[in-house]
Amino acid sequence: MTALEPIGHDELDEVVTHLRLSIRASELHGSLCGLLAANGRPGRRAVLGALHLDAGSDSVSEHDQDTLDQLARQSEEELADPELGFEPLLPADDRPLSERADALVDWCRGFLGGFGLGGPASHGRLSDEGKEILSDIGTIASSSLDFGSEDEDEDALIEVHEFVRMGAMLLFTECHIPNPSSSGTLH
Repeated sequence: MTALEPIGHDELDEVVTHLRLSIRASELHGSLCGLLAANGRPGRRAVLGALHLDAGSDSVSEHDQDTLDQLARQSEEELADPELGFEPLLPADDRPLSERADALVDWCRGFLGGFGLGGPASHGRLSDEGKEILSDIGTIASSSLDFGSEDEDEDALIEVHEFVRMGAMLLFTECHIPNPSSSGTLH
């Protein structure tokens, strides 16, 4: 059996277009990652159902459903990757800075919504650092970006992207640590 190619932003964007979703590809990926980080799982439900999204099209093709299911598996594996290989799905680096920045804001907005779908138990598990990261992601999600110097803006976007990437993995890890009060020991 051959390994599947990872789902990329452009491929997910095609699915979003086919399904006529009311959100962009980056926000959909952020929503899924937020749900997974909060210890939620689509389970037997379709990804769109787990995220409370309705397709604007009449039906979801088998190909689009398979892509979304693969994206869910891929995202969970990447968030749990001990090598820190997780990346938010955003437009490629050769796309305009404003497009990539807006996509990062969309991703953060989706992450917050998906994290909220994970339920209140996930919030209670967060350390003070985790709560601060979640709050900072909220600040990014509500940002309106202004651009000045392209080099400085590019550097700032790289820093914010790295913060969001690492923050999502930290939140995933915190919400997936077994509750010490339920097992008696923590190794």
